[in-house]
Amino acid sequence: MESKRARLDRFISQRLQINRKHVRLMLAKGQVSVDGEFARDIDMIVDEFSHICVNDKLIQANQARYLMLHKPVGVVSATVDDKHKTVIDLLEQNDKASLHIVGRLDLNTSGLVLLTNDGRWSKKRMDPEYKVGKVYQVKLQNPLTSEYIAAFAQGMYFEFENITTLPAELDIIDSHTALVTLYEGRYHQIKRMFGRFRNPVIGLHRLSVGQIVLDKALAVGESRELTSDEIKC
Repeated sequence: MESKRARLDRFISQRLQINRKHVRLMLAKGQVSVDGEFARDIDMIVDEFSHICVNDKLIQANQARYLMLHKPVGVVSATVDDKHKTVIDLLEQNDKASLHIVGRLDLNTSGLVLLTNDGRWSKKRMDPEYKVGKVYQVKLQNPLTSEYIAAFAQGMYFEFENITTLPAELDIIDSHTALVTLYEGRYHQIKRMFGRFRNPVIGLHRLSVGQIVLDKALAVGESRELTSDEIKC
């Protein structure tokens, strides 16, 4: 469908190129079903994943897809790229062209990438207004100190964009390793934040997005469908 959500009578009218009055008559006669149930309400809202039948003929049967991928270093978070292999190239699914990436990782970052064809689902996981935490394991060139924790918690001003980052959480694991939780996704944000301390990031790996954690059983480059519980997270 052109718009992701639409009134049932409008959707059928546009899809079958018939008068809306005719559609209402079909609804009244019980000739339309949505997701296996007879539909009679013209104001019913359907979306791109509603299974809609008219006179037992299926006119829309899109399936919502939700995957996790263990992204390797050297692969780009893009659908097409002239120079590098993309995360889409790593997938074996036949319908992978319909998928989009939920929160990109740069070329040299590894870890959890989510892919879906459900725009509303991805928005709720990546839009800063929903405050979904993304956890990264970071390896640094130089030792860490407690000063980092306070600086990340306050947020940092990026002059180029004229923005201040949302507060981030930093947990020191050892002298050169930290876990960082971000609630937004600014351009190279983690590298730039550590750059304030002149401490280069030498390894960056995303562990989780919200409650969805990278499956330890997934080898680098492998993917799998999300479970029903993960989808609801």
